[in-house]
Amino acid sequence: MRTIVNPSRQEWANLCERPTIENATLNQAVTTILEDVKRNGDEAIFRLEKNFDKVELKQLLVSKAEINFAISQVSEDLKLAIQLAKNNIERFHASQKETIQKIETTDGVVCWRKSVAIEKVGLYIPGGTAPLFSTVLMLGIPAKLAGCKEIILCTPPSQDESVNATLLYTANLIGIEKIYKIGGAQAIAAMTFGTESVVAVDKIFGPGNQFVTKAKELAQLEGISIDMPAGPSELLVISDVTANPEFVASDLLSQAEHGTDSQVLLLSDNQEFLAETKIELDKQLALLPRKDIASKALKNSISIVFNSIEDCMMFSNQYAPEHLILAVNNAEKLAESVYNAGSVFLGNYSCESAGDYASGTNHTLPTNGYARQFSGVSLDSFVRKITFQNITEQGIQAIGPAIELMAEAEELFAHKNAVTVRLNALKNV
Repeated sequence: MRTIVNPSRQEWANLCERPTIENATLNQAVTTILEDVKRNGDEAIFRLEKNFDKVELKQLLVSKAEINFAISQVSEDLKLAIQLAKNNIERFHASQKETIQKIETTDGVVCWRKSVAIEKVGLYIPGGTAPLFSTVLMLGIPAKLAGCKEIILCTPPSQDESVNATLLYTANLIGIEKIYKIGGAQAIAAMTFGTESVVAVDKIFGPGNQFVTKAKELAQLEGISIDMPAGPSELLVISDVTANPEFVASDLLSQAEHGTDSQVLLLSDNQEFLAETKIELDKQLALLPRKDIASKALKNSISIVFNSIEDCMMFSNQYAPEHLILAVNNAEKLAESVYNAGSVFLGNYSCESAGDYASGTNHTLPTNGYARQFSGVSLDSFVRKITFQNITEQGIQAIGPAIELMAEAEELFAHKNAVTVRLNALKNV
């Protein structure tokens, strides 16, 4: 993790660039997978699973027996921990429900807006070296609260055809019944086009590798909505002398262990603090089971010394991090200056891991600078907002003449006539 001291403003844009995986053939490879699944359905899925996940599946849908066995394999302590997280996530997301407000904009003209659940949603949960059962909570709970009629989940199987037991337990806990053993771009293709076994959905959620991300991007060209553009995980920490080097090092490593293409940044107005944190990083890194992954991620990562905490915040807003920790004195005041970030953690004890698991906020967040335009997943991600209006005789008489004038000015005379015939009918009453 290299250190940069007082970079000029001209250098900031380059420092904000994320590490990229060069793959000129990625678009073509994923397009081929999507077209294969579109044409050949389940047969393509079985073949692609054999090619990519090295597993010969007998069926795609996880059986009730498999789910029941998985439940028996999860320890009671872990079940209690998941239940605690579930309660907090439900409480936070339930608070996002909107009460319908009917507004009388003019006498006789009443307008309102209603949230209506997206009917069919697909959740993609990565497997591999870190099966993210926590993401099942983060996506499944708001989908259930929103009232989505059909929720399906796809996740890659192990070579013995099994799915991670804790993942299955968590899905069952929140009431997801259709779980498919499909990974990678082929899972996104199945949810996009549908197959003999998998229903096509209206919106796809969930993180994944570069193939999954590209498949979600291409799914949009087929009329399927996605949660957000996504990329490797990232964390930016702003710290001053009141921060704890041990805490900060642990936070940096918690994101670095996600993947070799993850990125962490440490900003401070105190160079001594960065040196102390570097010592802690080396000490903690040596003890990590995933130290090889974290070490490679740290090579993509930087620490920067600025003249002031205000400069640190200005840089952070330009970088637009997925996760932002403010390990500074009076963190709440500094937080008022945040305008580009996915999720913000205030003070020495608000570790990013809390947001990943159990504080209640959602951990499915925009990466790669997309926090400038996108929000993280919330209850709103699973609904559409439909507006309504109810116009009485009094109402059309109040706003009708204005509509006629505006429609005529735009030379849309059928628009004008739709009002005129109503006003004339009222004159004849």
